[in-house]
This record gives sequence, C-alpha cells and structure tokens, in this order.
Amino acid sequence: MHAYLGRPSTSRHILPRTFQMAFAIGLLSCLIMSGPNAVLSTAGAATAAPRAAVKDAHKTATLAHVYLMRGLMNVFSLGMDQLAVLIARHGIEASVHNHAEADAVVSEIAARYSAGDRVLIGHSLGADAVMTMAQSLDRVGIPVALVVPFDGTDSYAAPKNVACVLNITQRTFNYMRSGAGFHGELTNVNVSGEPGIDHFTIDKSPQLQGLVLKSVLQAASAQSCRPGVDAPVCSRAAAAPRI
Repeated sequence: MHAYLGRPSTSRHILPRTFQMAFAIGLLSCLIMSGPNAVLSTAGAATAAPRAAVKDAHKTATLAHVYLMRGLMNVFSLGMDQLAVLIARHGIEASVHNHAEADAVVSEIAARYSAGDRVLIGHSLGADAVMTMAQSLDRVGIPVALVVPFDGTDSYAAPKNVACVLNITQRTFNYMRSGAGFHGELTNVNVSGEPGIDHFTIDKSPQLQGLVLKSVLQAASAQSCRPGVDAPVCSRAAAAPRI
C-alpha cells in the first residue's frame, strides 16, 4: 500500500480535458445546491439539543389554558378577542366563547382536568360567567389559577378552589368578595373616573389588558396564583392604573 501511495499519480492526465471540466462543473453544482443545507444541518446539529431543551421547558411552563368569555351578543366584548391574541403570542393556549356557553366550557375544562392550569377571563355577562364557572369547578374539585372579571353586573364570592381573583371594574357594587374557604388573593381594581373608560371600553384598554396579561403570564409560569397554596387572603381595592 505504501509503495502504491508513493508512486507519482498520473490519473489527472488520463481523463480528457472536456470530461475533467464536466466533472468539475457537476461537483461545483452539487456544492452550490447542497452547501446551504449542509451548513444549516451542521449548525442545527450544534444547537438542536439546546433548542429542544428550551422548547420542552417552554411547553412545560405554558400548559395553562385561558378561557375568555364575551358578554351580550358577542359584539360588546371584543377586548376578549384582543387579549386572546396577546396571550397566544406567549405560547399559551387561549379560546374565546360567549357567556351562554359557560356550562359547555366547564364540561370541557373538567374533561381536560390534567392538562394544566385554568385561567378564566370575562367581560360584562362574561365576567359574571367566569365567577359562576369557578364556583361550578369548585363543586367538582377542579382548581383555578386565576379569574379576571371585567366589569361584571353583580358581586360574587370567590370560591376556595381559586388562587387569585383580579376584578377590574368601574363601579363599586360589583366588587368581588371572599367565599367560604377562600385562601387566595383577591383584588378589586376600580377604574371609575378614568378618561375614556366605561362599560363598553374597559376590556379594550391597552393598559388594563397589559395588567391582565402580566397576571396570566405569572400564573402560567408558577410565579403566582398557584391553586392549592394556603396563602393568607389578601382582599383589597386597588388604585386604578394610570391610563
């Protein structure tokens, strides 16, 4: 073998020049066609494991499902649709329903009980719905991480299966209160008197949507509002955020 390797090579003189040129062009074409893919494959191999780990961690951290309930006639609560888009951008599953579908949504949540944290958000009659939905889920022992009513039409008691209630309202008669066995965090945010805020615009305020989005992300990432945590009740009327 060594003797063979030691002999001067003359193979480049055996092939006709035209064949050599065709071979070179073909080889160059292959490199051009596969080069970018080869580079991407190499780079992908170097980063596949970290990306997979990040993806798995993100998936684990965002198993929450947010159910958003519209109010009357599906036309006055489009802030729920806007919030659903904002939430989905963070990799959290969000679905929008009419308040009349409350019982069907409760059944869906019960069927998906092991799929992660539940977050309920609603406006107007949808706000009433998320409070009664939380109470229905309490009766079957299903925890709820966060409930956010936007300007409901009545006051409701937060049941013991709810970790956090963030009630955003522009009138005091629909403040939420602690129910029997409630050990979570209850906040009533009164935005009455804020310019441009009324019953039909409260759910569309970018500042209030930002406040709710922050609470949803915290609940989904286990930073707060964890069901079953025996924390002291914190019921307060918060000052309106600057709008």
